[in-house]
Order: sequence, then structure tokens, then C-alpha cells
Amino acid sequence: MSQPEAIPERVDLRADALPDDVLRSTTPLVLRGVVADWPMVRAARDGNAAPYLAGFLRPGAPPVTATVGPPEIGGRFFYSDDLRGFNFRREQVPLEVVLRTLGNYATADAPPSIYVASTTLDTWLPGFRDANPIDLDGRDPLASIWIGNRTRIAAHQDLPDNLACVVAGRRRVTLFPPDQLRNLYIGPLDLTPAGQPISLVDFAAPDHARFPRFAEAMRHAQVAELEPGDAVLIPSMWWHHMEGLDTFNVLVNYWWRRSPAWMDTPMNALMLALMSVRDLPAHERAVWRDVFEHYVFAPDDAAPHVDAGARGVLAPLDEDRARRLRSRLLQRLNR
Repeated sequence: MSQPEAIPERVDLRADALPDDVLRSTTPLVLRGVVADWPMVRAARDGNAAPYLAGFLRPGAPPVTATVGPPEIGGRFFYSDDLRGFNFRREQVPLEVVLRTLGNYATADAPPSIYVASTTLDTWLPGFRDANPIDLDGRDPLASIWIGNRTRIAAHQDLPDNLACVVAGRRRVTLFPPDQLRNLYIGPLDLTPAGQPISLVDFAAPDHARFPRFAEAMRHAQVAELEPGDAVLIPSMWWHHMEGLDTFNVLVNYWWRRSPAWMDTPMNALMLALMSVRDLPAHERAVWRDVFEHYVFAPDDAAPHVDAGARGVLAPLDEDRARRLRSRLLQRLNR
């Protein structure tokens, strides 16, 4: 199987001066050492990552969702054998208990797999962002923290752009361009481990008889191993497989979209298309492929012949038009 290429790197950037052209990149970039001066990273290098985080805990904060799996899953949070359930459970526990539990298992030979995913920084760790600042050139991202021991998170896509900063432990990230969808053997769309459809391939032991096109995906893969202080820019819809390599790993990430907040997720459009287009006769699907191409993917010629005041949904959308269109769709779906 082909060895993946290294993700291109930048080593000349600082967290307080990230340039717009980097943040707008449509291909991945590793930003070596970009947050190396954060107090969080310095604490992690001194072995004090958990106490540092504990210093920001908000009294009375709600519990976090901890994903917990038995030692035999080897950190791979995944489906049950029949793809109708999962090999882990979720628990609601205080974040301070998670930090203490990870410390207790740090020297265990076969600890359970523990992962706190996508937990909003400002809700659970107020003050962390001020103490560990980053300038995203005017963007207003969702900032989250991810905490766990040795874990393997299956390849998946996210709609927003993502700047993922490793602040404790080491991580290996394997990326694939969006066009590798067919070669990654994606599982169910409506039952997922964490909200996004995932690849069914076990990257540690790929079954090439069952997933023969995965070898082609690996020919397009990019990989990097990240140390505390490094970050990776993952553009929208790039597939990413994330591995926490140490007994205590912390990642802080920032998500933002290049489209207005009122725009809906394209996944909803996909679900509607599955319901209304996929099972049409082949000749009708061909017609609708052309209709979608005309109105959605190449819309410049769709409306110039219609008077500007009469274009309705063919006009450029704004928040008000989107709200009216959503209301109309809901009425039709609820009939």
C-alpha cells in the first residue's frame, strides 16, 4: 500500500498574527509551533496539563459527555459488529472527574478508552481563551476542547473549516481530499458515533478484501504527527482520521464557516434528496440531475431572463428569504 505524503508545513507563523491567506487555504497545512508559547502548552511539557486545565473549571458547570469504551476496543470508538449500535457508552460526568480519572489510568497496562469530544471552551473552562489567545483575522469561531487518552477517531468530514491545535500529548492526523468519498467506505448516514458519517475501515488493520478501494484512498492521503504547540488547518469537507498517541491528550480547535450563519447544512439537502430523488426511475433521476446542475451547481443562467422582482428563491438568498423558504419546506414536509 502506498505511503501517504506529508501534509505541507509552515514554520514561520505565530498565534497572534495568522494571515488570512493561510486561514482561507483550501488544502491542509501543518502550522508547526504556532501555539508553542501558550501557557497551556508549557504546562503540558512540564507534566502539568491536567492541573492547568483544572484551574479554569467553572464552579457549578454542567457535566460533560464522556465517551467510554472497554480496554479491548484499543481506543477505536466504533460500531458494534452489526452496525446497529456502538462499542462504547456515554456518561455524564463532571469534567474534573474526567481529568482525575485519566490521571489514575495513566500508568495502567490496559485502561478503558476515555474521550471527551467537542466541549465548548467558554462554557466549561472560562478564561482559557483569554489566557491562551489566538488571532483568527476577524473570524468568530466555535472554540472547543477535546480530552482523552489513546484514542482513534474514524475518518469523517466536517462542514466548517477547522484549525486544530495540539496542546498536550501527541496526535497523528491522516487526511484525504473530499473526492475520496467512494474509496473510504462510509457507513450509515443516520446512525453515527458522533454526528458525522465515518469510514468503516480500521486504519490500523485495513481489510483490503472487504475494502479494496481503500488502497486508492491511501494514494491520496496526507499525514502528520503533531507535538504540543503544533496545529493543523483542515479545510471544509476534508476527511480526517485523528489518533491520540499518549496517555493524556488535549486538543483545542476552532471551527468557522465561510457562509452566513443562517445557511442550512447541505446534509439536510442530501437527506431530502435521498427521500425524494434517489429511488426515482433512472430516466427521471437523469432529468433531476440536470435540474440540480442548472439551479444549484451552475446557477448563473437560471434567472437572468426573469424580472429581478419576480425571481423569488432564484434571487440571491439572504436571512429573510432563507427563513421564508425554510417555513415553506416545513409546511410541505408536515402535510
